[in-house]
Amino acid sequence: MFDKILIANRGEIAVRVLRACKEMGIRTVGVFSEVDRKALHTRYAEEAYCIGPAPARESYLDIDKVIAVARKSGAQAIHPGYGFLAENPLFADRCEKEGIKLIGPSAYAMRTMGSKTLARKTVQAAGVPVVPGTVEPISTEEEVIRAAKTIGFPVMLKATAGGGGKGLRLVREEPELRSALRMAKSEAKSAFSDDSVYVEKYIENPRHVEIQILGDRHGNHVHLGERECSIQRRHQKVIEESPSVIVTPEMREAMGKVAIEAARAVAYEGAGTCEFLVDTHRDFFFLEMNTRLQVEHPVTEMVTGIDIVKEQIRVAAGEKLSIRQEDVKQTGHAIECRVYAEDPERNFIPCPGRITSLRVPGGPGVRDDSGVYAGFEIPIYYDPIISKLVAWGKDRAEAIGRMKRALAVYVVTGVKTTVPFHIRVMKNRHFIEGNFDTDFIDNVFFREEEARQLANEEVALCTAAIQEHIEERRRAVSRNPGEATGPVSMWKYAARPGIPKIGQVGR
Repeated sequence: MFDKILIANRGEIAVRVLRACKEMGIRTVGVFSEVDRKALHTRYAEEAYCIGPAPARESYLDIDKVIAVARKSGAQAIHPGYGFLAENPLFADRCEKEGIKLIGPSAYAMRTMGSKTLARKTVQAAGVPVVPGTVEPISTEEEVIRAAKTIGFPVMLKATAGGGGKGLRLVREEPELRSALRMAKSEAKSAFSDDSVYVEKYIENPRHVEIQILGDRHGNHVHLGERECSIQRRHQKVIEESPSVIVTPEMREAMGKVAIEAARAVAYEGAGTCEFLVDTHRDFFFLEMNTRLQVEHPVTEMVTGIDIVKEQIRVAAGEKLSIRQEDVKQTGHAIECRVYAEDPERNFIPCPGRITSLRVPGGPGVRDDSGVYAGFEIPIYYDPIISKLVAWGKDRAEAIGRMKRALAVYVVTGVKTTVPFHIRVMKNRHFIEGNFDTDFIDNVFFREEEARQLANEEVALCTAAIQEHIEERRRAVSRNPGEATGPVSMWKYAARPGIPKIGQVGR
């Protein structure tokens, strides 16, 4: 086992890995940018080194600086978390060259599964069902148009090196194709330095379901069941749960076998995730493989009792998996809400700033993976995640009830957060019934919210009119206090023509 591990990341995921290391008796090394000097992960690590200015490309993405800290500190291994260098095959190559163990899959697995088209080709050869589409990168407009016509509209344009919802465009009709292609290529070039795309058939009303897998260098692979990740904004997940309400035991077994076949195709080592789209007939299709620890791994840990990070570390140290497939049992239900410093009312625009106060929920079945504290300044340079709030229950209804209770007492001041959004989702009848897909937020949730706001607006107008009537009555009485001994006539006090005021009658 390793004596010392460097965590090449920041925020809540760095804190999560640091905790696992400390429980295993492994010394820890942290890295931080100048803006993260007072960050929680910087404080929690036993050693911490500054690796540059705030922009990620000058710090967390700088391979030379990360390797230099590993060598200086004597770290034997590096855990990359997720994001930044986690799926970078050049980083994996460099670690191998330097004799430092990267806690993750091989550079070959990263390259194969990191290219969406190569991944499709590889898993197809292993007998894994994929969404109909092209299996080679496409760079010219003519090729894209020809492929889209062959596949049939609607189609999705996807960046070959994509991830995190970047370089994606839905095209329903041919006239939209050229402009969508320009935007997808431009976004892909900016995000991944690669503007190639591929074309995929768009599946209407899909569910996004993924399978967590673990593998070791001895050829052992297991899956830990599924996670439902259909609640998304801008193609990025915001709420996840396990198990999925639509997955039957037979479907789980079939998807698990397919995920393991995909992992074996690249001799996968460590934790990884196979993502699938599920259509309305419950047919599933391989979407992509994430060659890293997933943001939403806590829901799987809560229902299986398996510490995925510790398994990653043991496997990287050369040990066999500590579990067999028959050992994996799903107990109860878990839901995760990603709490971001964002404004849901303004299309989830990031809202960085200083957290002035923080009260984190607790109680039975509640877990909060966080990387912030009261007084911490959320930087503008990185993903504005505050925490991942997870609730477990003996069934889905109890998990939802516990999440409602936890969200109701979750206090974050100083910045806008997505907590109010999550509260409303937990109360939404479609979510409670498990009746949703990847378009839930835009096509169901916000439309119902707009209708609710319009109804509330009508009530508010009526209330305002009544209040104005009451105020006018008070003003009338104050103008003639001596004459207000009986019922007050607003017609008289309004001095309507032809109607004498009180005291003038009979004169």
